[in-house]
Amino acid sequence: MRGRTLPHSRQGSSGGTPTVRKAVVIMAVATLGAGLLAGCADDGGDDDSGSSSGGGKGKTTITMGLFGTQGFKEAGLYTEYEKLHPEIKIAENVIERNENYYPALLNHLTTSSGLQDIQAIEVGNIAEVVSTQAGKFEDLSKAPGVKKSDYLDWKWAQATTKDGQTIGLGTDVGPMAICYRKDLFEQAGLPTDRAEVSKLWAGDWNKFIDAGEQYKAKAPKGTTFMDSPGGLLNAILSSEKEKFYDASGEVIYKTNPAIKAGFDLTAKAAEEGLVGAQTQFQPAWDTTIANSKFAAVACPPWMLGYIKGKSQPDAAGKWDVATAPKSGNWGGTFLGVPKSGKHVKEAQAFAAWLTAPAQQAKLFSVQGSFPSAQTAYTLPEVTGAKNDMTGDAPIGEIFAEAAKSSPVQVIGPKDQIIQQGLTDNGVILVTKGKSAKEAWDTATKTIDNNLEK
Repeated sequence: MRGRTLPHSRQGSSGGTPTVRKAVVIMAVATLGAGLLAGCADDGGDDDSGSSSGGGKGKTTITMGLFGTQGFKEAGLYTEYEKLHPEIKIAENVIERNENYYPALLNHLTTSSGLQDIQAIEVGNIAEVVSTQAGKFEDLSKAPGVKKSDYLDWKWAQATTKDGQTIGLGTDVGPMAICYRKDLFEQAGLPTDRAEVSKLWAGDWNKFIDAGEQYKAKAPKGTTFMDSPGGLLNAILSSEKEKFYDASGEVIYKTNPAIKAGFDLTAKAAEEGLVGAQTQFQPAWDTTIANSKFAAVACPPWMLGYIKGKSQPDAAGKWDVATAPKSGNWGGTFLGVPKSGKHVKEAQAFAAWLTAPAQQAKLFSVQGSFPSAQTAYTLPEVTGAKNDMTGDAPIGEIFAEAAKSSPVQVIGPKDQIIQQGLTDNGVILVTKGKSAKEAWDTATKTIDNNLEK
């Protein structure tokens, strides 16, 4: 999904797809998938006395404003917290897609009304919230139990203002790997051992394309090396320290050589037929998963859940996870506590508990949302993690290494608009007969028009 623009949870990637993360039916669908988008509240039927102390006959209901499938409820974390705090009840208000959730959040922040006690913020939007709305949120670095050292440095920095106010606690990240089909690699004459596969392209996305050309030479009929041009471009750009904005906040996507190089490399892969002619998280792309039509996919942890949800049963155990050519991140969400919420004190305590290492490890074990708290990486739920699709692959260890080595990226307020323009209005056109130049020109024109709105 992540975000999860997953296109997430998790669209977004920080990349243009909203982020989605459910380990079984992932969030990516939530943000990128088409469909009716609606918000729903679920509080289990308990009453809220309106008391911030939880006194009297009623309970204090902490409301959660979320997008997609964040997985807290599914992982049993609400129930666990309610048992620890009998005076508290947790209620979700969920909008399926971040593209509908975020504009409403901005409107509520502007008016300081209609906000939930805790609001989720997708990584692709965090820069804009930090720069324009920080004064509307509590500084969670001062919340009881919160320790900066628990979190990945770059994740903590994304939600922190220049004067040191931290407006959101990270729930998860999307460290990048490459998931691949061992059976298809073997049929194409490529190695299948994850260490050997990783060596094929270590340190260089150009080597990844070289491996794709090797695959194509003996590819099983009807298959491509990789799933989509958008997925490839997103992975390449997610590994760059500087993408669409510079540190001063200037838009540089057209002048940043790394962006054009990534675009051209992806266009080359599309021209050579190394990627499928699909847009990720659309029904036609889902069908390519079900029918085993590609051999590799850029793969944050939540992608394994998406693959599982769309695959045929006999695909279990046929996948493995290799290290990406360069570390990167795709997806991730934060939880913030608006100052105008009804139960600010209780919300801060709950947000701190919900994003603590132990709870993040539980969320990963159930939902596939990888912890942004680095101290969770030594917990058994992470070190011993396995996935039905990838058999005995030590996915927790693989993703932990990728998370720790991911670059500290400059995130701009309109990252999602730019990313989606480059993929959905750019490199996908090369699979439809357009030249790389025509695709680039169309993408940049579309992006610039959207940035001016």
